Amino acid sequence: MYQNALPAVGLLIVMIGVAWLLQRYRRHLPGVAAQRGPRLQVMNSMSLGPHQRVVTVQVGEGESARCLVLGVAQGGITALHSLPLDAADAAGPPPGATASGAAGGFAARLAQIVQTRPQGPHAPR
Repeated sequence: MYQNALPAVGLLIVMIGVAWLLQRYRRHLPGVAAQRGPRLQVMNSMSLGPHQRVVTVQVGEGESARCLVLGVAQGGITALHSLPLDAADAAGPPPGATASGAAGGFAARLAQIVQTRPQGPHAPR
């Protein structure tokens, strides 16, 4: 009876040991601990329904920082708009600022872009 159970128990112990070692030393493995690509930071999120959200995400830092407006639904993620961020916006809100003050910079920038759109007979209203 033990001749069939011992190899299975031994294999189980080896698998648990390998999983423990990988978890313990994962930061020393190349490419596992280091984040690749630009830095991402969720700036704001608003629920539109049970499975739909609009999310603003800051991508990158410094001069290359951009703000993406993403539509998130059950079927996937869609990029709705992309805005370049100023260095002051990319640095984040000043200490002690409220969330509404931080969102005011983005809201003002978005309103400015929307107002400068060309108006015509086929322009959306």
